[in-house]
Amino acid sequence: MNNSKHSNVLIIGGGCAGISVASRLHSLKSDLNISIIEPSDKSLYQAAWTLVGAGAYDKDKTIKSMSEVMPSYVNWIKSHAQSFSPESNTVKTSDGDCTYDYLVVCPGLKLNFDGVAGLKESLGKNNVCTNYDADMAVYTWECLKNLNGGTLLFTEPPMPIKCAGAPQKIAYLAADHLKKKGMLDNSNLEFLCAKPVIFGVPHFQGPLNEVCDSYGIKRSFQHNLISVDGNAKEAVFKQSDKDGNSKEVTKKFDFIHVTPPQTSPDFIKNSPLADAGGWVDVDHKNGTLRHTKYENIYSLGDVMNAPNAKTGAAVRKQAPIVAHNIIKDINKSSDEYRLYDGYGACPLTVAYGKVMLAEFCYGGKVTPSFPFDPTKPSSFYWQMKSKLFPWLQWNVMFKGKEWSKPAHKAIAK
Repeated sequence: MNNSKHSNVLIIGGGCAGISVASRLHSLKSDLNISIIEPSDKSLYQAAWTLVGAGAYDKDKTIKSMSEVMPSYVNWIKSHAQSFSPESNTVKTSDGDCTYDYLVVCPGLKLNFDGVAGLKESLGKNNVCTNYDADMAVYTWECLKNLNGGTLLFTEPPMPIKCAGAPQKIAYLAADHLKKKGMLDNSNLEFLCAKPVIFGVPHFQGPLNEVCDSYGIKRSFQHNLISVDGNAKEAVFKQSDKDGNSKEVTKKFDFIHVTPPQTSPDFIKNSPLADAGGWVDVDHKNGTLRHTKYENIYSLGDVMNAPNAKTGAAVRKQAPIVAHNIIKDINKSSDEYRLYDGYGACPLTVAYGKVMLAEFCYGGKVTPSFPFDPTKPSSFYWQMKSKLFPWLQWNVMFKGKEWSKPAHKAIAK
């Protein structure tokens, strides 16, 4: 840990995006003075929490100490970023001001548990759970393994959220678990989501609806959870129609998995870096991921406003792009900027041991990396989800390496 106040590159956030960018920058230019502002003691592999919630992964394997993963060549500023003064290249933290030549903003997003009335009070009791927290994911599995059927609800809030497939993944695993116990016929499962379709990429909508049909999972679209009462085991949804009319619908449950609403962090939302929606405003149309107003500021990961899926797979593509573009700026080189094309991926766990691997770019264009039909559930993809992808974060992305480098379109500037 170091309290150096000026950095060539200052990074806000020491999660997957921040450490990946720092490591990639160092691999490209080892004499850079790089600092990361990160208050947490823990580094997380969040993508496995769906599996933790299904009893298929050890929670402890998703958590490492920050000191273990923070690169030795990085100045770790263990503090909270509070505000930005981009005209003076300054970030105010809880321990004073830090200045920079270049700034990378990637603190992730905020889980807004207060956005659903009664949710904070209900979580962790009465079979009210969420996989968007490691400890809560453990509770999800405790609930499922002790369940003998009944009414199970699975919710999805309005976009954007991180890992948009996660709300339905646990529904499939819960259904498969009940099927293996011989209790699926005694169960009523319902997936209630705020959007009008099951998945944002059209190519996968039909296959996912078929998966739901195979388990008997009811789909209720344009249903947004607004309150939960764990003691009464009741959930209230705002049901909307295509004409904008809405009404409240109350549903009883024996088990409910809630995906909380998600927003940008308050210190981002109220900053000069944010767009009207509160997200960091980057040039995603050209793909540089540079801020639209401040040329020495870049952003990636969940906090920026590109219309891509907020996933670790997206960060795996974004981090080398941001690092390359910063080095180009520093060196004033004639190299072309590398451009982000909206790539994201979502391993859809449709059963224990079976995954559909949805890979796509902007506009829902399907971009599979492997010569298989991605809509066909595969044990190969399950092995990737449960074994390869965690290894990639800890041993490739965090080491400044690039796996499966894409052929990007590029522009000179």
